[in-house]
Amino acid sequence: MPVSIDRDVSGPAPTISSTKPQSGITPKRWREILAPYSQPDTGKSLLQLLCTAVPFAALVAGIVAGLAYQVWWALVLVVPAGVFLVRLFMIQHDCGHGAFFRKRWANDLLGHVLGVVTLTPYIDWRRSHAGHHATTGNLDKRGMGDIDTLTVREYLAKSPAGKFWYRVYRHPLMMFVIGPTYQFLLRHRVPAASQATDRASWISAIGTNVALAAIAIAGALAFGAGPFLLGYLPVIMLASSIGVWLFYIQHQYEDAYWDKEPAWNVHDAAFHGSSFYDLPKPLHWLTAYIGYHHIHHLSTKVPNYRLARCHRENPEFWQATRLTIRSSLACWKLALWDEDRRKLVPFAALR
Repeated sequence: MPVSIDRDVSGPAPTISSTKPQSGITPKRWREILAPYSQPDTGKSLLQLLCTAVPFAALVAGIVAGLAYQVWWALVLVVPAGVFLVRLFMIQHDCGHGAFFRKRWANDLLGHVLGVVTLTPYIDWRRSHAGHHATTGNLDKRGMGDIDTLTVREYLAKSPAGKFWYRVYRHPLMMFVIGPTYQFLLRHRVPAASQATDRASWISAIGTNVALAAIAIAGALAFGAGPFLLGYLPVIMLASSIGVWLFYIQHQYEDAYWDKEPAWNVHDAAFHGSSFYDLPKPLHWLTAYIGYHHIHHLSTKVPNYRLARCHRENPEFWQATRLTIRSSLACWKLALWDEDRRKLVPFAALR
């Protein structure tokens, strides 16, 4: 199944390689460009949290209360509630990177609270997500907080059964509907395999589960089990599908970056292996500017609300691979990395 939008990103960011980058911009120059944008503003962070949490709480309350009184049209609120839940997840994502508040304890406190709302144990996810940032685009270290991607040669070498199950995994219904629901409702209830022996990850997962159980019991007593579950399940399912699509499109596009060690370069992987998803301004706001992913991978310390200005004020970022909603829709077909052409290709390319 697709893994969550996922290693410990609260610590130091991966060291940028000194190897000459493909973009012609040195790691030192990137640091100089990014430094002015890399400090959170507590006032802006609190305002963003307020403008997200309050509408989300009101929308969910409207859905659950409406269903309790058999007002089924309340389900129309599922779409905006799901979008605001995605925005809350992106705030949790910033907390995990230590980029939402200046103090680590504040990031961690909010991250734990939001982890209950998003059904995503904060510590377990944070440590898993760091693997994604440290290894993105590395063919020798795939599967760490990422979407499984085979090369053409690897796929052709598999048995018929292996090919079948990989095709099932990459099918859009599995990737963007069934997989995300499984990920957030079931997979996150225990730590990731890489954190199976990590005590903090288990405490995070169990603590989140206990909090979820308490909220579910309270909601069932207040509104009835049916309305409470029917009200929140569609919200989390929609949000998880949107979230996985955003994660997918940030790294799964035709001209993405993949390489093997020692040729793999973390600088090139960050910039050339992360897309600029150029959404309409309202959608950039609703998704907490995660579309500026090329900047985020170069510096996880830039708060989401400074990513757009950072991109706009520095022409160096304009070299990033730009995707629009229209152009991104063709990316769902991509499934294999062609090492000869250095492109992601669909299964049809094998013919």
